[in-house]
Amino acid sequence: MNSLITYFILGVSLAAPIGPVKATLLNTGIKNGFFHAWFFGLGAIATDILYMLMVYFGVGQFIDNPFMKTFLWSFGFFVLIYTGIENLLTLHTISMDPKFRKVVRLRHSFLAGLLVALLNPLTILFWLGIYGSILVGGGGSLTGFEVILFSITILLGITLVDLTMATISSGSRKLLSNSFLKTISIISSISMIGFGIYFGIQAYHSLF
Repeated sequence: MNSLITYFILGVSLAAPIGPVKATLLNTGIKNGFFHAWFFGLGAIATDILYMLMVYFGVGQFIDNPFMKTFLWSFGFFVLIYTGIENLLTLHTISMDPKFRKVVRLRHSFLAGLLVALLNPLTILFWLGIYGSILVGGGGSLTGFEVILFSITILLGITLVDLTMATISSGSRKLLSNSFLKTISIISSISMIGFGIYFGIQAYHSLF
């Protein structure tokens, strides 16, 4: 039981920091409401599950090679820069009045979460490092059932954080003024662009 709590807390602590995925999730909740933020989070979790399976079945070494790292740093750069700039250009869609809100389908939010997380090298490095350590935990004596149980527990911790952030970001629409919401959106968009620039620098260093 103590082990499950430990892995749950690990999932929470790893999901809590505001990185490019969480910044985009918050922005999605502010602009489009709870369900869009939640589906964005589900898309990101789908990526987490994909990388967990890749590491579990030993495919992690493939995405850890220099070429793939450079490829992912580069695509992460383009995706985050594009998303950040697009958010800045669509600030007028942040409004409590449904007449002025842009209609976005839930599947688009899910795909956005999947794409941003999939092309986030930090996600890959996390699963290779942390999850790889879990698989060899206890001197490699973990059974298949224990690995599955601990993996689900970590995902539950991540899911709780995403659900909380989706609730907070969408709830802020009802409590704060449009101008303040736009300010928060600007900050999160600049954060995305900042992470994108960081990814671009990493891609440059990988190439040269």
